[in-house]
Amino acid sequence: MSKIYYKSLEEIELIRESSMLVSKTLAEVAKVIKAGITTLTLDKLAFEFINDHGAIPAFLNYNGFPYSLCISPNEQVVHGFPSEYIMREGDLISVDCGVIKNGYFGDSAYTFSIGEVDAEKQKLVEVTKHCLDLAIDKAVSGMRVGDIGFAVQQHAEANGFGVVRELVGHGVGVKLHEKPEVPNYGKRGVGPKLEEGLVIAIEPMINAGVAGVMFHNDGWTVTSKDNKPSAHFEHTVAIKKGQADVLSTFSLIEEVLQQKK
Repeated sequence: MSKIYYKSLEEIELIRESSMLVSKTLAEVAKVIKAGITTLTLDKLAFEFINDHGAIPAFLNYNGFPYSLCISPNEQVVHGFPSEYIMREGDLISVDCGVIKNGYFGDSAYTFSIGEVDAEKQKLVEVTKHCLDLAIDKAVSGMRVGDIGFAVQQHAEANGFGVVRELVGHGVGVKLHEKPEVPNYGKRGVGPKLEEGLVIAIEPMINAGVAGVMFHNDGWTVTSKDNKPSAHFEHTVAIKKGQADVLSTFSLIEEVLQQKK
């Protein structure tokens, strides 16, 4: 799909349904995520939950990816394999989920703090999440892709963090990855124009240290070059006039996390 595909209002509602199922799946993950269990446990839970709701895990077998979730602890940026890794107090765990329902894709990610995390990790999570909010503020008709990237880059770098450049957000809906690419860095007023009907996944990937990353031999796992922690938050967003229409939500996740305190 080399050109940008604009969605009808009906298609956006179907993407919303898929995106909300992603959010519900991440809320199910939130219920069980804790120190002492493996990341593979989360993957199995998500696989069953998505299938029970009449959908397909979008990541499973995507270009050969063997799991339903991407789970990336600590220095892993994205695309980590669920495994027998036992989560520990103080870990940051990025969980990225996608589903296909009624032929349409939803995509969202959330970085979980396991128990008490140190001050650097806490700040990294808060800044990365705020980067996503700032980016969504720019995701309105008439703005440009560069405005989104600029908003993320400015806030992350002002806080002393590195903005990953090798991986980007993307169009989403009919396929998991569509045009345009949505980088987390850029200049205001440049790049493809944002118009109504465009649906994009905005996903700041921010490192506590340097911006550089390493790609591992499994063909998927990406880690920060200096092995410092990384955080990742993602929403599926429809471009509208005046204010973006966020099709996924973190509220379901955060209600669960609040109840667990």
